[in-house]
Amino acid sequence: MSDQRILADYLIETAFDPRVAAEAMAGEQSSGTFVAVPGETPELRARSGARVEMLEELEAVAAPSLPGARRPRDDRSGAIRTARVTLSWPLDNLGPSLPNLVATIAGNLFELSQFSGLRLLDMRLPDAFADAYEGPRFGVSGTRALAGVDDGPLIGTIVKPSVGLDAQATADLVKTLAEAGIDFIKDDELQADGPHCPFDERVRAVMRVINDHAERTGKKVMFAFNLTGDLDQMRRRHDLVAEAGGTCVMASLNSVGLVGMIELARHSRLPIHAHRNGWGTLSRHPRLGWSYVAWQKIWRLAGADHMHVNGLANKFCETDDSVIASARACLTPLFAHRPCIVMPVFSSGQSAKQAPATYAALESTDLIYAAGGGIMAHPGGPAAGVESLRDAWEAATSGVPLADQAAARPALAAALKAYAT
Repeated sequence: MSDQRILADYLIETAFDPRVAAEAMAGEQSSGTFVAVPGETPELRARSGARVEMLEELEAVAAPSLPGARRPRDDRSGAIRTARVTLSWPLDNLGPSLPNLVATIAGNLFELSQFSGLRLLDMRLPDAFADAYEGPRFGVSGTRALAGVDDGPLIGTIVKPSVGLDAQATADLVKTLAEAGIDFIKDDELQADGPHCPFDERVRAVMRVINDHAERTGKKVMFAFNLTGDLDQMRRRHDLVAEAGGTCVMASLNSVGLVGMIELARHSRLPIHAHRNGWGTLSRHPRLGWSYVAWQKIWRLAGADHMHVNGLANKFCETDDSVIASARACLTPLFAHRPCIVMPVFSSGQSAKQAPATYAALESTDLIYAAGGGIMAHPGGPAAGVESLRDAWEAATSGVPLADQAAARPALAAALKAYAT
């Protein structure tokens, strides 16, 4: 038997003694249940039980963060305590299986009545998971090779309006963007296979433009086609994109699920652009759900090559520190012998103005910088939008203040004025 163990870190909030609450977590997610059962012998518990490896008590809070939690029967203090907890499980409980890993580290824990808050913060996995899953086939280096971008960020955008354009109108927009020198374009996650813009028709129309542009210029724009669907649909759509000369496909992670992503990655010969739409349901409350640092590890192993991390000064509720922590996590190796590094995708309200802060915080240009409105709504049009982003990133990586760069770059100057608020 293997003596390797899976470790997971949690933030807990409870009216119980945190040690007692943590032991309840360990029992619930391994050999125990709410009462003692005859088969759970000391030998079985030693072999298969989860362990509390670390418990660090933190601050007390004035009120429960979430409803429905119990208090100890003899409680008189009314105190609600928080703690950081590390649990571990023997690998032999489940084997190197991602679906069963999720059931183990993030199963019935969130419903346990001892807790008024519980959040999965991080995990560390045995090397057996790296041997069982191929992980990203392209990642940063493979994406750069296919996009023809050796250094600097991939400047990208999202087709806008998100829906409503037919296949030819989408292709016409792609032509404009390709001629402007863009590196990467993606379908919006809402654009799928509707009768107004069928997937097959869209692929053929867009790839005619991209292939023609590549023949004339030598530069092949990477387009991530949204193939989200059931397994057979995704395989067929992938094959259509590959046959048409495409270099990327996109899937919505929370829609296709973990097994869908694993099977798509096993089939795919192209980079997989992983969209995280719906992420807020798992993360928005600070005392519930998953941290992105833990969540992204699952999808990297499953086979994602690009992962969305939001963006600085974004249109959503996430803080800049959280965004940068997410991007750094994507670029941090998972295993010593299998790094499984993926390319972070910055998006959500991005424009030329966020480039310097993004580069200063991340200290890397291994990223896709996808600006939808930041390109499409530029007062000079999409081509000027692309130019403004290149100007901004040139300034950021050269240490030149944006205002100084804008003095001689009209597209950048117009962008800073247009996106000032």
